[in-house]
Amino acid sequence: MKKVNLKDIAEHVGVSTALVSYVLNGQAVEKQVNKTTAELITKAAQELNYQPNQIAKSLKTQKTNTIGLVVADINFRFSTGITRSIEEEAKKKNYTVIYGSSNENAEKFAKLVNVFVNRRVDGLILVPTAGSQNEIEILQRSGTPFILLDRHFPEIKCNYIALDNYKAAYNATQYLIDQGHRRIAFVNYRTTLFHLLERNRGYFDALKDNGLPFETSWLKQVDSSLADHDVATNLKEVLNASEPYDALFFATDTLTINGLKYLNKEKIRVPGQISVLSFDESDAFDLFYTPITFSRQPLMEMGSLAVNNLIELMNGNNHLQQISLQAELVKGYSCKEAII
Repeated sequence: MKKVNLKDIAEHVGVSTALVSYVLNGQAVEKQVNKTTAELITKAAQELNYQPNQIAKSLKTQKTNTIGLVVADINFRFSTGITRSIEEEAKKKNYTVIYGSSNENAEKFAKLVNVFVNRRVDGLILVPTAGSQNEIEILQRSGTPFILLDRHFPEIKCNYIALDNYKAAYNATQYLIDQGHRRIAFVNYRTTLFHLLERNRGYFDALKDNGLPFETSWLKQVDSSLADHDVATNLKEVLNASEPYDALFFATDTLTINGLKYLNKEKIRVPGQISVLSFDESDAFDLFYTPITFSRQPLMEMGSLAVNNLIELMNGNNHLQQISLQAELVKGYSCKEAII
């Protein structure tokens, strides 16, 4: 079957090829094409099953109408949620998203960035890994438009959309304190990533501001490669402490899930014996017998802002935008009201 081209559509409607090109390239208003004529051209293109030659179009316009997205781990609920949000917003703006997962590996992150740049994407949305600062700085010098999402590096001055992790952790800890809890263990990854360190800071400051005589040992750190083992080890310490803890605050949804598995195995009742609060949400929480209290990240807003901010950069607006969004505390029944 012969592939339909602009000339075929022009002959079908009885107009010039240039007029067809204006309409199908979204320039009908700019070129003052009659509205009725534009509708006839669009209808004809659909009826004839016209498929534009994207390669030729990108060579002509120097645009591919694609955005490269690198997430940390596609298995994370955050990654799937943010990808969906970005795809929806990009589609509204006539962009296609191609994405890959770095699996929290700096070398793989760098390779994905290079692949996308070589494929001439118009811009990049990146969830960087630990140790990827050098790649970000190289990208910045290259002039390729990009925006960091969820994570950023304070020493690198660039556009980002992120959560106010400090305030979210502070507010979550404050909620536990307001419920009457006085010995709150915080389980987080052992990391150099700024956003996770901010969660530590928010937790500690909330304890300090409430005059709680906490100890640094209340922070339980987990190696990402040994998460199952380390969570179990840390929770064993929490549950066997000479002075009992009354609440567990987990820094991510995956840590929470590992923690709930262990508590279930040890037949520890939530919130009967200990309260549980998660920094993030997970569909797996629906399978737990007690609705979990968690901090919800505004994924739809983050994705939408990332796309629109990137498009501004791609259009030459280099105004620095560093946006921090707020989390919403969703109250379940996993945090009992303690008797002070």
